[in-house]
Order: sequence, then structure tokens, then C-alpha cells
Amino acid sequence: MLSITSEGSVVRVTLNRPEVRNAFNEDLIAQLTTWAESVQADGPARVAVLSGAGKVFCAGADLTWMSKMVHYTRDENVRDARAMARMFDALDRLPIPLIGRIHGAALGGGVGLAAVCDIVVAAEDTAFAFTEVKLGILPAVISPYAIAKIGVSAARELFLTGARFSAERAQAIGLVHAIGDEAGLDRMVAKYVNDLATSAPQAVAAAKRLIADVAEATRTAATEHTIDAIAERRVSPEGQEGMGAFLAKRPPSWIK
Repeated sequence: MLSITSEGSVVRVTLNRPEVRNAFNEDLIAQLTTWAESVQADGPARVAVLSGAGKVFCAGADLTWMSKMVHYTRDENVRDARAMARMFDALDRLPIPLIGRIHGAALGGGVGLAAVCDIVVAAEDTAFAFTEVKLGILPAVISPYAIAKIGVSAARELFLTGARFSAERAQAIGLVHAIGDEAGLDRMVAKYVNDLATSAPQAVAAAKRLIADVAEATRTAATEHTIDAIAERRVSPEGQEGMGAFLAKRPPSWIK
């Protein structure tokens, strides 16, 4: 489900559920959290690369997980959202640089993963989208990280429409740092790895903490609100209708 390999000072973390386009479920969230919280600033790894196996980086929420979610109480949704919030927080606070290698598609929570990466390289044909509103829910837990990357103006357009956007657009709004053909992704990753290898590791960790400290007040205040917001939407009539329609492969009631 989560493949972790080390090559010298580089640890490669791969979402390894290609049969479901590397979609999230409780187990993948728990494994990513456990790994991220285990990384030490003074450990053997100096940089981590996050990627997805198969044709897609991450397609968002797993259908089986969503099927359970439809029947969760509000308290169960709060607990579920808190687990996901903990995962994104742990990845965002990783004491070593995190490079995202994005290809195929990054949808919903998959865009959230890109947002918590320090450096993102993407294949030029990658599709991105904050798809949550299409299901009657919200990109709530990922919003502090996504808005920090893309800004309020782009969030207003992309959160509200749920529209797909290109890697070129993702680069223009700050979500992606470098784009190229998929065959060249590993070469772009290697260049960043080499650049980071010449940076003092303790200084890099300190720089990451500095960035977090500067932005921390807004993000910390937002976290509890986002957990409540997504839990509320999941149990709302509209959220239930949207997720139910998605699982049943039919249009939701608000599409005439």
C-alpha cells in the first residue's frame, strides 16, 4: 500500500495502490502518518521523494472508504477528518525536504499531497482538480496548505468550480515548480536532489521551521475549523446526496 525504499540519503515513498489510482483510505493515511512522524532531522535521510505507482499520482478518496463515510455520524466524521488532518500536518512538518513527483492526475486529496510538498515536479499532461464540491463536500482539511500555495484568488475559482486544470496552470499559481514530459520527471527530481545535497542539512531543517513559524498562526487557527467544516458537510443532506450519487455513478440531484 505504501512502498518505502532508501537510496543513500534519499528516501522514496510511493503510493502503491495502482489498482485504485492510489486513492486514499484509512490504511494509507495511517501509513503515511506513521512514516512522516518517524522522520528525524538528524537521521540518515536528507530528502524524500513522494510519488504514485501506475498511471496516476493520486485520485483522491477511495470508493470503499467513501462508502463507509456516507454512513458515518458527525462524530465519526470528525475523527476521520482529524486523522487525515494529522497526516497532512505531519507531511507538511517533515524535517527534511519533500519532493512531489506528480503524473497522470492529482485530484482532491491528491492535490493536497502536492500542496504539502516543498518542491513539486509534474508531467506536462497531469490533470489537477479540487473535486470535492462536485460531491457536495469541501476541500476543507487540505485548504490551509492549498491556499498557502495557490493563494485566495485561485482558490476562489478552483475550489468553487471543481474544474480540472493543467500542469501549466498549476505552475502559474504556485502549486507546481517544474513541468516536463513524463519520461523526464526522474531527471528533474534528480536535479533537485542534487541541489539539496549541497545545502547544509541542519540549515535546511531550520529553514523549513522558519517558513512554518511565519505561516503558523493562520494555519493553526484554521485546522479545527476545517475538521468541523468537512464533518458537517459529509453528514449534510447535500453531502450525502453528492457522495451517494458518485458511488451510484449517477448525476447528483442538483444537476438538472
